[in-house]
Amino acid sequence: MPKKAALLTVHGMGRTEEDYNAQIVSDLRHRLGQLFGSLHVGKVYYQDVLQPNEDRVWKSVASRVKWDDLRKFVLFGFGDAAGLESGKEPIGSDYAKAQIKIARELLLAREAMSMSGPVLILAQSLGCQVTSNYFWDAHQAAMGNLPRVGIWQDIGRVQAQITGGRPLTAEEISFLQGKSFRLFITTGCNIPIFVAAHAKEDIVPIRPNEHFEWHNYYDQDDVLGWPLADMSDEYARVVTDHAVNAGSGIMGWLLKSWNPMSHTQYWGDTEVLDPLDARLRSLLA
Repeated sequence: MPKKAALLTVHGMGRTEEDYNAQIVSDLRHRLGQLFGSLHVGKVYYQDVLQPNEDRVWKSVASRVKWDDLRKFVLFGFGDAAGLESGKEPIGSDYAKAQIKIARELLLAREAMSMSGPVLILAQSLGCQVTSNYFWDAHQAAMGNLPRVGIWQDIGRVQAQITGGRPLTAEEISFLQGKSFRLFITTGCNIPIFVAAHAKEDIVPIRPNEHFEWHNYYDQDDVLGWPLADMSDEYARVVTDHAVNAGSGIMGWLLKSWNPMSHTQYWGDTEVLDPLDARLRSLLA
């Protein structure tokens, strides 16, 4: 039977294992029960594009520095952001490779839903910027705007990498550009870091279609997670911010919820899971 909706996850910065979404998928399966069978769950995993290069750099300098764990956090985390945001014009850049990963997962979701159905994307940390960039670039291409970067500067050159060899249809391209993208849930979002130096009128959010909703969850103790709506009038019209206490509960508070480690706790927090559960139920029932 075709799936009724699709949920895609996108991970954040730093060393990330391929099964990064296993716990939240398990939580949703438990919460949704039989309804979970009507949900397609996909995951965008782009860390394998970046980590081998970062490991090589680390091995070349590790013997000459101190504070290994802190330096790894800085190198792997901010190396991800710098690596994706710099040199992104070539069609074979890491930036474009990450976008191919998103396009592949979107196409798989479309096939699982028999060509139509709502797409929800849950993105964490740097994954929010990666996802936003993808749909921003797709919109610029659809509008015929220049300059273009990533795969959308010439989707025809990379379509075989997305489909496995065949050309994309016009309907598939429209889907990949966000025609069915209904809900964007961002957690620990650091988009403000990437746009803070821009003029206010240039800080414009994605809006792939007229039904699109964007809900952003941030913890005041999370220095890498930020509210978005106050950045510009355009963001205020699109994004709804939610202040949460990520990692709540007695043990969570003692260890992580009150400090910057809350950045890693959103996907296990009821303040994020409850509204996600409710939205999925409304789509799957």
